[in-house]
Amino acid sequence: MNKTDTLNVIQFFPPDSVPKGVVIYFHGNKGNVIRFAKFANNFTKNGFQVWMPDYPDYGKTTGKLTEENIYAQATEVYKLAHSKFPPDSIFVYGRSLGSGVAAYIAATNKCAGLILETPYYSIPDLFSSYAPVYPTKRMSHFKFPVGEYLQKVKEPILIFHGTSDKVIPFGEAEKLKKALKPSDEFVVIENGTHNNLNNFSLYHKKLDSVLNYKPFL
Repeated sequence: MNKTDTLNVIQFFPPDSVPKGVVIYFHGNKGNVIRFAKFANNFTKNGFQVWMPDYPDYGKTTGKLTEENIYAQATEVYKLAHSKFPPDSIFVYGRSLGSGVAAYIAATNKCAGLILETPYYSIPDLFSSYAPVYPTKRMSHFKFPVGEYLQKVKEPILIFHGTSDKVIPFGEAEKLKKALKPSDEFVVIENGTHNNLNNFSLYHKKLDSVLNYKPFL
């Protein structure tokens, strides 16, 4: 991360004055934090702060859009969170494109757990099946090898994916199963698409159980 880069992180706070911890939320490719802010309530209602950073050249965050710079800025966000919360109170969440960023952070830092929504095995692997939401000219030089990173994550992993996802096909996410530990969980949302998992009760039931009870820590 260059000294001249500007990192924009929006923070959301729970009703209680003393939070249980923090969820670092790495959002998807389309849009910036404004588009994904509505999902913060999934975590604040459970007593967690939510820190939602933008990527370089997204929103108010500046800097060159490279995989290395994305990782560097994401690491700075983790360091800031770690200065306020112990690792066992930090959840790392990645949605769609953000799965690669979240997986990297969880693979290189301690945390309470890694949660991925509509992830992919890697960007090259995804492009091989064609995903129109990812502009190839802008993203083709990225790797984001989620499958490789998951093998290095010692903490619990929870994955959500819908069977009717047309952006990141279910089969692409299913490849991640081979990188999971026996205690990790891959939650299949029947008829779920790329952008509607928040509408399913199973998604909320699993997410709430993790944030409230941390049953797999």
